[in-house]
Amino acid sequence: MSLEAVSRAEITPAEARRLFRDGLVTPTAGWSAGYAQANLIIVPKAQAFDILLFAQRNPKSCPILGVLDAGETSGPLLAGGDIRTDLPRYTVYVDGEKVADPTDITEYWRDDLVTFIVGCSFTFEAALQEGGIRIAHIDQGTNVPMYRTSVRCEPAGEISGPLVVSMRPVPASQIPDAVRITARYPAVHGAPVHIGNPEELGISDLSRPDFGDPVEIPEGYVPVFWACGVTPQAAVMESKPSLAIGHAPGHMLITDARDSSYLV
Repeated sequence: MSLEAVSRAEITPAEARRLFRDGLVTPTAGWSAGYAQANLIIVPKAQAFDILLFAQRNPKSCPILGVLDAGETSGPLLAGGDIRTDLPRYTVYVDGEKVADPTDITEYWRDDLVTFIVGCSFTFEAALQEGGIRIAHIDQGTNVPMYRTSVRCEPAGEISGPLVVSMRPVPASQIPDAVRITARYPAVHGAPVHIGNPEELGISDLSRPDFGDPVEIPEGYVPVFWACGVTPQAAVMESKPSLAIGHAPGHMLITDARDSSYLV
C-alpha cells in the first residue's frame, strides 16, 4: 500500500492500527481523515483515581474520551484493536524516568493497568485546513512542536505538573478563524490557551520544543498555543509513579470515533 499523504488520509482507523501493529512507525498527523486521534496515559490502578481527578481538574489539557478498566486492552474507541500494540510508538516511565520508547508495550503490561484515552488537537486540524488555515508541521513533514510551560496545572492527590502546549503558526489575519474553529471542539482541547509571545508561557526558544520537532514560522505568522494531551506525561515525570505508559508525542491512537462527534 502506498503511504503518500493522500493515501494516509484515506486509510481507515482499523487499517492504520494494523499497520502500526505490524511495525510501521510514523507521526500520525494527517492520517485517517475524519477520525479522532487520541493521547494515552496508562497507570496502575493505585494511581488511576488521582489521574482521573487530575484530568477532571484540568479539562482543557486532559479531556478524557474513554477509559479502559484495569487489564482491559480494547474498547469501543478501537474495536477489535489492542491498546498495547496499535500505536506507532509508546513512552514508558519508571519512577518518572523515561526508560524506553517501544513500538509494543506487551512486555510491560500488567493486569492492574488502567488506560485513559485523552483528546488530541490533531482532531481539529482537518477543520482548520478546511477553513483555509495551513498546518505547518503537516506541510513541513515534521511532528508538531510541544512545550512545557511555566503554567501549573491544578494538582490532584499525588499527581502534579506543568501545562504542556502544542504550537501552530497562524497568519495574523486568520487567528480569529483559528480560535472560532477550534473552540467548537472542546473535547479535544478547544480554543487556544495563548496567542503570541511565548515568553509569557515561560517558553524561551520556539526552536527547541520539549517534545516533537521545531517548525519554521514564516514572516507574518503568529505562534498560537493549544493545551496538549502530553500534559499527563509531564505530570508523570514530575510526580514519579512507579510505572506509567503514554503514547510517544505525536504518535497517536487513531480511534474509530468521528471528528464530527466532538463538534459542538
